[in-house]
Amino acid sequence: MCLIVGDQNCIDADRYASIFYEILELCVMDDVDRRILTEIQLDVRTPISKLSEKANASTASVQRRLKRLRDDDIVKSEVAVVDPEAVGYEVTAVISVDLERDRMDEVDAFKRRAKAEPQVQHCYCVAGGADYILIVIAKNMKDYEAFTHRFFFNDSNVRRFQTSIVVSRVKTTTFVPLLPLD
Repeated sequence: MCLIVGDQNCIDADRYASIFYEILELCVMDDVDRRILTEIQLDVRTPISKLSEKANASTASVQRRLKRLRDDDIVKSEVAVVDPEAVGYEVTAVISVDLERDRMDEVDAFKRRAKAEPQVQHCYCVAGGADYILIVIAKNMKDYEAFTHRFFFNDSNVRRFQTSIVVSRVKTTTFVPLLPLD
């Protein structure tokens, strides 16, 4: 079967359908993408053959989709999740931070410092009682105290900070639940 496209071109209908679905695949995140993302969040080392089984898609399609998900920055990174306690970080602190000034240069400087500090695991700009919430790890309380002096007391834009020390981790995850399409 031949489809006429434009004034002169004849394209095989199967080839046209294949091109159409490839373009559609590039434009929309569908249930196949969601199944792939769910599986690689559980284990990024899952072989393509197993991903294609779970996603009910060909290996070529899964490879294309993974490349697109990475290129589109939907998959931000593929990392090993390390237990902080297993490598000597026994203290986790949740810290509320209030800044003195809301000038953009001061705020940007604080954010840059948080991003550059390896002990800061998470930094959230929040609405409510604080300006920022930090999740910080330390080897012990002495190390945590050294962090506070270095990070907070040496910054004239930090008005105050309040710390809660984590007693136990009930749940920590990087898994993002993906809702099925309606």
